[in-house]
Amino acid sequence: MEATRPEGLDVVGLFARLGARAYGDRVSQLSHALQCAAQACRDHTDDELVAAALLHDLGHFLAGGPETAQRHHGTEAAAVRRPFVPPRVAWLIRQHVVAKRYLCTVDPRYRQGLSPASRRSLEAQGGTVPDAERLAIEAHPWFADALRLRRWDDAAKRPQARVPPLRAYHTLLERYFGPQSQPLGPGLDC
Repeated sequence: MEATRPEGLDVVGLFARLGARAYGDRVSQLSHALQCAAQACRDHTDDELVAAALLHDLGHFLAGGPETAQRHHGTEAAAVRRPFVPPRVAWLIRQHVVAKRYLCTVDPRYRQGLSPASRRSLEAQGGTVPDAERLAIEAHPWFADALRLRRWDDAAKRPQARVPPLRAYHTLLERYFGPQSQPLGPGLDC
C-alpha cells in the first residue's frame, strides 16, 4: 500500500508571514534563505541542493522558542518537509547543524570564522562531534553536500546582499509542495 502524501505546504506563505523575523546576524530569515539558495545556484548545483539551501532554516519558524529553534531547527525543518521532498533534501536540511559541529571539530579556524550568533548557538546544538559521530557522517554518501550547504549557510548573512527574490524558486517549490501563494512584498517578488 502506497503512503499518502499530504496535500501541500505553502512555503511562500510561510516566508511571507514569518520571513521578516530577525535571523540573529543582521539579516532576516527570508534574506538568509535567499542568499543561501543563490549561492547554491551560483555553484551550478542540482535542484535538490538548491531546495535544501532555500529551506534549511525554516525549522526556526516551527520549533517553538528561540532556544528550541537553535537546538532543533534542522530536525524540525526536515520532519515537516520529509513527506514532500526527496530523502536527500530532508537529510541535508537535518544535517546542516551537524555539519557546523563537524567543521568545528576538524578545523579550529572554522569556528573562529563563524558569525557571533552561530558561535553562540554551537553549544546549544551539541558542540563538537564525538569521534563515532564524525566517522559516521564522513561515511555518508551526501556528506560533501552537507558541508557545501553549511558553508553557504555561513556566508549567507550579508545585510545588503542582492539576490533573486523568492519568485525565482516558485516552480521548484510547487514541484515539491504543490500550489504556492503568489509572492508579494520585498524579497518575495521584485
